[in-house]
Amino acid sequence: MDPKVCVLLLLLFGVILKCLLFAAEVAQDCCLRVAQQRLPARRIQSYKVQEAGRGCDISATVVQMKGGKHLCLPHPEGHLWVQRVMKMVDQREENQQQ
Repeated sequence: MDPKVCVLLLLLFGVILKCLLFAAEVAQDCCLRVAQQRLPARRIQSYKVQEAGRGCDISATVVQMKGGKHLCLPHPEGHLWVQRVMKMVDQREENQQQ
């Protein structure tokens, strides 16, 4: 096979591979809406904050319940009860690590 053809095929393969990797990084589960119900911190195992514009349309707090279910709560900014729940979960995790 001609060396130029081999180089072109390798370049093409590299471009395709980069496109696939980029597409894999973008795909993620996002909250589409948030629940306004208040949840007791004792039922929440962990949380993460979802920021709008970083692959998702809205800002939210994604909580994992002790049964494994995930729920979307409002973003902590402007929601004192969400901030309190996050703080309690953080303190519980800190106590478990000691």
